This record gives sequence, C-alpha cells and structure tokens, in this order.
Amino acid sequence: MSELQQLNAGHAPAVLTFELANRAYFAASISDRGDAFFAEFTDRLNASLDEQEAGVCAFYVLVAGDGSVLGRFNLFDIEDGTAHLGYRVAQHVAGRGVATATVQDLCRLAAARHGLSTLRAAAAHGNVASQKVLTKAGFVPVGPADPADLGGKPGTWYQRDLAAD
Repeated sequence: MSELQQLNAGHAPAVLTFELANRAYFAASISDRGDAFFAEFTDRLNASLDEQEAGVCAFYVLVAGDGSVLGRFNLFDIEDGTAHLGYRVAQHVAGRGVATATVQDLCRLAAARHGLSTLRAAAAHGNVASQKVLTKAGFVPVGPADPADLGGKPGTWYQRDLAAD
C-alpha cells in the first residue's frame, strides 16, 4: 500500500534512489535534471525543505510499503491561493493510474491543507501521458505554455479550480 507523504529530510535516500533509477525514463519526456542536481542533491533537498517551511512550496512523495519512492508531487510558486503542480512517477508504475489518483489526492490536500483554490500545470505536447493524467484529474487546457517552462518544448497550460470540488 502506498501513501502520499509531505517531503521531509528522512526521505532523502529514497528520493535520490528514485531520481537516479528513473533518470533516463524521465529525460525521455521532460528535461533532464543534469549532473549538478545529483552532485548537489543534499543541498538542493535542504533548500526545498526551507522553501516548504516558508510556505512557498509544498513537496510530497508517494511512498510504497517498503519505503521506496514511487513518485514526486510538488506544489510550487504558492501565492494568492494558486500554485503550480509538477509530478513524476517511477517507470515501473507508469500507466497504472498511480499519477492520476495521486494528483487527485494532492488536489484535495492543496485545498484542505494549503488553502489553495487553483492549480496550474504545464505539459509538453509530446508528453501525452501527462496530458491524460491532468485531464483525468479534472484539469482543463487554458492556453499555450512558454517552451522555457518545459525545457524548450512547446506545450499547454492546464488548470483546475479547486473551489468547485
């Protein structure tokens, strides 16, 4: 059984393992994090935890029963009741509804725990799986995304009004 947990320092080893094990898989559809991400992982995680403590971001991990990380689900740029959503799931659980179900769970948490009313997420045109996750989770397309937001790839912004839930 998996559980969505807010990121904490104790998740660091499992998150790093998740990122390394899925690096090539992620790079096929989204921008690679680059070698610096892995070399500076502890510092980056600590900076993320500081942002989370300040209330400008909220980071979550989907943790399997064995403690491994199945996915990362992030709310960032939290401001005025709105946040951006980003997520990634492990290759071995992709296509099984894990991302959709967890995004739906995070939408409920975003409203209840973080007081958010709107979530926005960008998906590259070539990332059909992410587009499906967003639409199944109640997001609607609202306009083109700047390729700079998607690692140079053209895409679409999606939005979900949480107040309607």
